[in-house]
Amino acid sequence: MDAVEPAVRELLKLTPTMPVTVIAERIGWEHGLTILRERVRELRPAYLPADPVSRTVYEPGELAQCDLWFPPVDIPLGYGQSGRPPVLVIVSGYSRVITARMLPSRQTGDLIDGHWCLLTGWQAVPKTLVWDNETGVGKGRLTSEFAAFAGLLATRVHLCRPRDPEAKQLASYCASFG
Repeated sequence: MDAVEPAVRELLKLTPTMPVTVIAERIGWEHGLTILRERVRELRPAYLPADPVSRTVYEPGELAQCDLWFPPVDIPLGYGQSGRPPVLVIVSGYSRVITARMLPSRQTGDLIDGHWCLLTGWQAVPKTLVWDNETGVGKGRLTSEFAAFAGLLATRVHLCRPRDPEAKQLASYCASFG
């Protein structure tokens, strides 16, 4: 096998998906195909193009991504008032279950109440809640109130770095569809 490996590598460089039977024919292989098949199986991945798509896989209960969405139109709020109050959106990383609740403000107390209501509806608390740098949750560090809330739930809150949209794709994507 060592004598023909450079030729096998050249063929794989030209056509990474070439079948082993064709490789055997082109290099003049006169032995059993089992040894050649095993060696080509080891060599082939180095010549295949890299997968351009990153696939993130989440385990059940591992994380939920959180974000605020603001309605694109004014909403009647009662007593002749209207506005665009924030909507807390939480998306399960595993099942992609989406839950949302309109909040009176984006202050810490209202965000904690919104989380409590939505997670009570799930009857479960994910191991990690993923947030960007929302002021009511924390910028760089959790607010003391939100840290206490996370401790009460025995969950971790991951704050994404600023200007890192790929870190929190689910909630942002779902929130964009309202």
